[in-house]
Order: sequence, then structure tokens, then C-alpha cells
Amino acid sequence: MMTTIGVLGAGQMGNGIAHVFAQYGFQVVLFDIARPQLEKALVIIRQNLERQAKKGALSAELVGETMGRITTTQDMNDLSSVDLAVEAVTEYEPLKLDIFRKLDGIVKAGAILASNTSSIPITKIASVTGRPDKVIGMHFMNPVPVMKLVEVIRGHATSDETFARIAKLVTHIEKEQAVSQDYPGFIVNRILIPMINEAVFALYEGIATAEDIDKGMKLGTNQPMGPLTLADFIGLDTVLAIANVLYDGYKDPKYRPCPLLVKMVNAGYMGRKSGRGFYTY
Repeated sequence: MMTTIGVLGAGQMGNGIAHVFAQYGFQVVLFDIARPQLEKALVIIRQNLERQAKKGALSAELVGETMGRITTTQDMNDLSSVDLAVEAVTEYEPLKLDIFRKLDGIVKAGAILASNTSSIPITKIASVTGRPDKVIGMHFMNPVPVMKLVEVIRGHATSDETFARIAKLVTHIEKEQAVSQDYPGFIVNRILIPMINEAVFALYEGIATAEDIDKGMKLGTNQPMGPLTLADFIGLDTVLAIANVLYDGYKDPKYRPCPLLVKMVNAGYMGRKSGRGFYTY
């Protein structure tokens, strides 16, 4: 039985993953190279837990107990005894491969190594380790404490035992899993990113304003937010990075990123996080 989980990366996804595992009783070791990022993550986790408590989703006692199960570190060696390590760093392939190489030499034999990647092949990540049978994709959705889905991706060598253990874990934290084969974009981003890219093309070609594109998709297809608002929420740099993974992976022109998206990222308009994207924040 798993008891201790390591989370690598204390950003938006990492702090959400740490929050959920700690809430469901696991000891969590949260790693990041930046001390301020770790401190910020703890503040955000506490705020989110308190918000859940205020809504009656969990008891006030559980807020303190959950926070007590999270330890932070800037030293990857502190992950040596975890049963599962979940990597949630920037969507940049060389960085992820470097982390998995190091992790493989640190984490105990028998531990599972998972990546929260939204687009980079699990098979490729697994290939830099000495335990490809114990490497798997666990793609959580943002915001992690709220969203019910975990996309589980089996690499070419992922064992049935590893898959079964992760499937059981997903159920334990009261999430649903959707299982994908290891192809670029998996399920969600294979469908979502081309939709967002097409919305950017509609804007680029002057078909409608950003507001009307979003209104059309929101009210016409019952999506909770329009595709351009969603792009700003995800981060336009992330949307572009995933679009490039799809384009490079399938070599199919239908995945070509819209020139407007490329230009906006080059201009530093990353969406919500930079204060400017398709909308101003």
C-alpha cells in the first residue's frame, strides 16, 4: 500500500496534486528548486482547503491535518523513500527527461514514477530510467482539487501491475480515470488544443470578436467557458507548446499553430498569468 507521495514542482498543478493526496491521508513531500515557490504553494493549499471547509466539503479539523501531512524540500534526495513520485514541472521535454534520470537514481526500487505531462510521450520519459515498467502518465486537470478527471497514460513498457496500482489510487482520491494510449496529446489535449487553435484562427481571420467566439461556444455548445478564455486560463505559452507537440508528433498540417497564437506568445501575452492574452486581466 502506498503511504508517501513525492510531488515535483510546486506550481499551479503541483500544489493541487499535493493538496489532493494530503487531503486523502497520504504523507506528501513537495519538491521545488525555488523556496518562494514552495512557500507560495503552502499558502495556496491552505486557502483552497479553507474554501472547501467554508463550503462544507470538508471539516475545519481536516484543514490542519492535511497541512500537517505536507513537507517541502529543495533537495530531490528527500524523495528517496516515496512510494510514488509525480512530476509536475514545466512542459519542457529536456527538463522532464533530466528530472526522471535523476529521480530514477534517488527513489527506492519498486516505487512508481509518474508524469503529469499533458503531451510529452510517456514511453520517451520512461526510456531514460532503469524502470520503464514502473513509469506511467497521470495527467491531472486544472484546478486539481475541483476537477474529477485523471487521464492515465500507459507507456510502451508500463506493466499491468503499475497500471492496476495507479487505477486503485485514482479511485482512492475519488477521481475518475480515462485511459489513453501513448500518442501525442493523449485524449483531452488531442481534442481540446485543436479546438482552441481553431478559435484563434477564427479571430485571426476576422470571423468574429473574441467575445463573440467565446459566447458562441459557451452558449451554443454548453461549455463552462469559451475557448479563448480557456486559452488565457491555461496560458498561451502552454497552449502553443502542446500545439507544437501535436504538430511535430503527427506531422499533420491540421495541427499547425495559428500565427496569431505564435505572435502573442512572442509578445509576452501569456493570458491570465501575464495579465494580458485574448483579454486583459
